[in-house]
Amino acid sequence: MAGRKVHFAVTAILWLLIAACSSNRQKKPVYDTPQQGTIHISVDESFKPVISEQIKVYESSNPQTKIVAEYKSEADCLRDLQQDSTRMVIIARGLKKTEEDFYVSKLSYHPRFDVLAFDAVTVIVNSNGQDSVFTLQQLKNYLNGKDSSKTIVLDGKNATSTVRFLQDSILRGESFGKTVMAAQGSRQVVDFVANNTNAIGFVGSSWVGNEQDPEQEMYKNKIRMALLECKSCEKDIFAKPSQATITYSQYPLVRPLYYVLKENALGLGTGFMNFMSLERGQLIFRRAYLVPAKMYFGVRTSDIKEENTD
Repeated sequence: MAGRKVHFAVTAILWLLIAACSSNRQKKPVYDTPQQGTIHISVDESFKPVISEQIKVYESSNPQTKIVAEYKSEADCLRDLQQDSTRMVIIARGLKKTEEDFYVSKLSYHPRFDVLAFDAVTVIVNSNGQDSVFTLQQLKNYLNGKDSSKTIVLDGKNATSTVRFLQDSILRGESFGKTVMAAQGSRQVVDFVANNTNAIGFVGSSWVGNEQDPEQEMYKNKIRMALLECKSCEKDIFAKPSQATITYSQYPLVRPLYYVLKENALGLGTGFMNFMSLERGQLIFRRAYLVPAKMYFGVRTSDIKEENTD
């Protein structure tokens, strides 16, 4: 009888030890790597088409990874960066010195940021609209309300990168006029312009410039890209956004696409950043009709002479 009690006691102790080891294994942190794990990132909504494609290709090449992206305004992305759960943001600017200092004091290391590509703020009009060629002064008069003959629609009223860019590059401190409307996002801007002959919309070029995107092809006969005045050209040239006009500074409304990475180790965030910076990721930007910032894919000419071996 006593031996049986001892046997039960030993068995119970063994089960407790196994359970404790199992619990410790479950609590052990699992660190992500470029090939596996899950991270959360926040992305400026105006870059959604091209970044969602980047994520799709990266995850297909690394099946054990999951990049959870939330698409929102630039200001919301920067607020998310202060949270431990957000590893990276993709926005239209880098960090200011005061922001860098804040993260250094909070994290004890510098977050990395750099330009991945160049995007254009595209001016779109209805296909049946009368006007599709504008000077920058005309756009300024529409935006500040001095000319109320057009309905202007943006991807938000404030805090978006498009709004900030227009305030900095065209309005230069002036306020938006009463004819400026705020949509819920870039898709809603495109929809509004497609259904209103007198509307002018401002969106990121990846929303309307990709002819290989089936969703964008649906709007082909409903909207068109306006031509804008080239301020740096010697002649009177008006250009629509394209890789050539962005590269040669002919289109005036060009902005960068930045990553800001809050990671001090070789994790999934670094892996995704490297992917977007190298050939495959840069080709995805190029295919979306943005201009890659890290690699040049132009056609080079060369003088090749054939030797006569006869």
